[in-house]
Formats: sequence, structure tokens, C-alpha cells
Amino acid sequence: MLFILKKGADWSTLKEKISSSGASYRYLNLYGKELVVAWPDNLVETIVDPSVEMKVKPKRPFQLASNEWKSDPTIVDVKGVKIGDRKVVVAAGPCAVEDEEQLMTTAKEVKRAGASLLRGGAFKPRTSPYSFQGLGVKGLELLRRASDETGLPVVTEIMDPRHMEYFKRYADMLQIGARNAQNFDLLKEAGRSGMPVLLKRGMGNTVEEWILTAEYILSENNGSVVLCERGIRTFEKSTRFTIDIGGMVSAKLQTHLPICADPSHPAGKRELVHSLALAAVAAGADMLIVEVHPRPEKALSDSEQQLTPEQFSLLMQRIKALAEALGRTA
Repeated sequence: MLFILKKGADWSTLKEKISSSGASYRYLNLYGKELVVAWPDNLVETIVDPSVEMKVKPKRPFQLASNEWKSDPTIVDVKGVKIGDRKVVVAAGPCAVEDEEQLMTTAKEVKRAGASLLRGGAFKPRTSPYSFQGLGVKGLELLRRASDETGLPVVTEIMDPRHMEYFKRYADMLQIGARNAQNFDLLKEAGRSGMPVLLKRGMGNTVEEWILTAEYILSENNGSVVLCERGIRTFEKSTRFTIDIGGMVSAKLQTHLPICADPSHPAGKRELVHSLALAAVAAGADMLIVEVHPRPEKALSDSEQQLTPEQFSLLMQRIKALAEALGRTA
């Protein structure tokens, strides 16, 4: 149950009523609204209090992410880049930060082509322990340097809550990857950080489970969450993963949060990236995150799916044309 409080109201009696009912509760201040989330619903649904402006009993299990109480779309601001507005925002950069020359070259190229955010992995979750794991903190430092040089805010993946101090220093947006999509301690820490979060769908998660992971971040008083569809694991082998455009649209229809699509990982092959990216934009994605490398054939990770700067420049031209046809910009 969601209690939306009157501005500045004293809710001490409401607190007492919820406590005496045996329910649990949490006070939040999200999107300029004072909220009290209480559960389970059956213990609090009859509570009436003068501090309450509106009481909402969402039909969905994700109360805070649901558009049943917040109908206006949320716009996530990443250092002046607004995700969820009219513009289709594109984050681009290498799968992994390998060295300064590779990163600086890529950052300048994607900026020139029209990207709004710089992506790049400093810490890399890999299936094999013998694969390149990233440069770690040094990679974060290089991302910050490239950001200062180009003016592109940084989005990069965090894997360990113990690294949060470094990400607060060097990054502008946290990425929670598919392999950590249900790492609940990490989700809570990301929420407590107050930083914008790009939340990828786990490769085996349903749409409901995906949105519920966002609920962990929102319940820590952090409303700056972007949901990212990156492909799920199915029986199909012609692509690396199956990009779930229908699931992405379903999430967009059920929540107020902006939606991102990652066409690189489900493609697995660079020749498929353009089509998947354009399909996602046509279906209503607010953001794309695309892998770009100056010499993909020499990349230390995901070499087959990374675009060259020239291929990315062409993609940006196509995204802009499609966005314009849809009444948007890019």
C-alpha cells in the first residue's frame, strides 16, 4: 500500500497506526512527493489518517516503479543529459577500457558522431576467469580523463558494493549488469549512492522480476533508474541473446521509468547491431547503449559485436532520421 502524504504533514499518527496493525513500512521522498510504503496490504488497507492526501493500492507487485501512482514519465538527469525526454539518448564506447589511446580515440569519435554519454567497462564480469577482467580502478581513472576531455558523462558497470567510493569519484552513472541483476546488496548500495542507475535485465529474468530489481533501488530513496533490455537467454542460437522488444514495451507501459536497449549483446555480431538498435527506437526506447572500438578485431572482449567508429557514425545518422520520423530527436 502506498500512502501519499500531504506536503509537510505530521504523519506520526499514521506511523502509530501502521505499527499497531503489525505491518512494516518505509518513509520515502521521491519525485518531490512524501510517501509511506506499507506492507502487507491487507493489514493497512482500512487505515485512514489526516496526513494522507491519497492512498494507492497498486495491482502490481512493484509499487514505486508502477505508473499506477505516478503517471507522468520520469526523466533521469545524468550531468545535464536527460533520459526519458523527447531525445533518444545514445551511450557509446568500448566494451572494456584497454588503454588510454584506445579509450580517448573512441570517446572523441563517438562524441563527434553524436553520442551523449561515454560507456566503457573498467571492471568486467566474464564467463571465464581466464578472460580479460578489465583495468579496475585505473580504467575508471581513464574514463574520467576521457570524460573531462570530451564532456561526455560516464556510465560504467559496478560489480562490488565495496568499490562504490571509486565510482562516486570517477563515474556519473552506475550500470548494474545482467549477471548482477539480482545482486540485492549491490542494488541497495546503488540506491543509497544517490547516483543515476542503468539497470540491465538479467538474462533469465521475467519482465516482472526485472522491474522488481528497480524497486530495490527506488526503495532506497533513489528515483533515478533507467531500465535496460539487453537480451535474454532462449533456445535460439543465431543471435548471442534474444532481444525482447515485446518485454521492453511491456515494461514501458507498466512503469514511469525510462527504458534503454542494448543492441550489442543480443546481436553478438556487428552486422546485426544496426537493425536491433533501430527496432528498439521504433518500439519506444528512450536510450541506447552501443559498443564501439577503433579496432574491433583486436578488442580484448566482445570483438565480434563492437562497431567501428565509421559504422557507429552511420548508425547515428539512421537513429536521427528514425527519431525525427517518430517526432523525437537524437
